[in-house]
Amino acid sequence: MKGVLIGMAIIAALAALILGGKGPATQGSAKIGQEAKPTASGPTDTATFGAGCFWCVEAVFQNLKGVQSVVSGYAGGTVRNPTYEDVCSGQTGHAEACQIAYDPAVISYPELLEAFWKSHDPTTLNRQGNDVGTQYRSAIFYHNEEQKKLAEHYKKQLDSSGAFDAPIVTQIVPFTNFYKAEDYHQNYFNEHGSQPYCVFVIRPKVEKFKKAFKDKLKAQ
Repeated sequence: MKGVLIGMAIIAALAALILGGKGPATQGSAKIGQEAKPTASGPTDTATFGAGCFWCVEAVFQNLKGVQSVVSGYAGGTVRNPTYEDVCSGQTGHAEACQIAYDPAVISYPELLEAFWKSHDPTTLNRQGNDVGTQYRSAIFYHNEEQKKLAEHYKKQLDSSGAFDAPIVTQIVPFTNFYKAEDYHQNYFNEHGSQPYCVFVIRPKVEKFKKAFKDKLKAQ
């Protein structure tokens, strides 16, 4: 990445442009597998992102104002009701992903896209750091045409702006299914913060994210 601060500034500027011309996206019809839809206390829209290990993605998005729930699970595969072991085999086609229920009156889909792009490296194919495999691919599973349009526009603008040293490889594909992961994967960072992976991988990512999004964080 060409300088973290420069790249982040470009992303923020593009987000401002998108927000200036687009309203919040509305939730489309979604085929949810065995799991229930994310629960929330008021009207919500849904976003589904894959950005490497879902423990990291969950920990990041839980901090944003307007995000009412984050569920870790498996999206985009061909096998029904996969287990974690099934997905880790690389044979089911699923990505580790998070299903995010959010209040569009508080946070918009473009703002969630901004957080998505800033919180992982979208130029590494099927990999985030030491996590390697198709299940760790960068992916946006759009729920309607507005989400698709915004995601594709954002990706094109980031590539043309030179925000990253390499082309973005993020998949932008229609949402087809989402299966909630096992209970021990949910709220992982908050419940297992002393585990080595949390200490050395997740915590630095969350702290960096909080600095970049300090004006959009929930009250601590």
